[in-house]
Amino acid sequence: MADTRSGMREAKRLRSRRIRALLAAGLVFGVGATMTLAAWNDSEYGSTTFTAGRFDIVGATDGTTFSSHPVGTPAALTFTAPFNAMVPGSTVYSLFSVRTANPSVAGSLQLNVASTTGTGLATFLRYGVRTIAGTACNATTYAAGTSVVPDNSAMNTAGTVTQAVAANSGSTANYCFAVSLPAATDNTAQGLTAVQTWQILGTAS
Repeated sequence: MADTRSGMREAKRLRSRRIRALLAAGLVFGVGATMTLAAWNDSEYGSTTFTAGRFDIVGATDGTTFSSHPVGTPAALTFTAPFNAMVPGSTVYSLFSVRTANPSVAGSLQLNVASTTGTGLATFLRYGVRTIAGTACNATTYAAGTSVVPDNSAMNTAGTVTQAVAANSGSTANYCFAVSLPAATDNTAQGLTAVQTWQILGTAS
């Protein structure tokens, strides 16, 4: 009996050691897991705000006083005499200057015809447009300019080339218009009128 009791006590001691060993291992594993979760970390972030640019063109009939002339409120071009009493063989001139506003991105300009109305004089008239170096629009500066609308074009003819304009009013396109009543115009043109509206279409670049 003594041997039996002694064996049981020894078995209990072994079980107790195993349980303590397992508990100790569990504590070690727990410490290891805690150390992994507590690892240090750091981050870097970058951010920016995007803003769309603006494109805006303005025009002036005198080359100096620029403002917007939207559809429905065109600038009144001032032609040289005798624009209001034209006779066969006469040619009249007018300046229209266009540039970007400030602020504005750069762009290009395209001259178009918006409308031609009146009582029929436009069918007799012929015109051309050139860009000139300064703001004095006359026969001399027109002759030295760069063609935008070919000479002797019908009044419904649009420009054939575009003009570049720099950002923030950095450059100006000075258009010199030359409108003629051909020398061979017959008497049926007497007293007729023509109301011509041009468009300068600007496109951002």
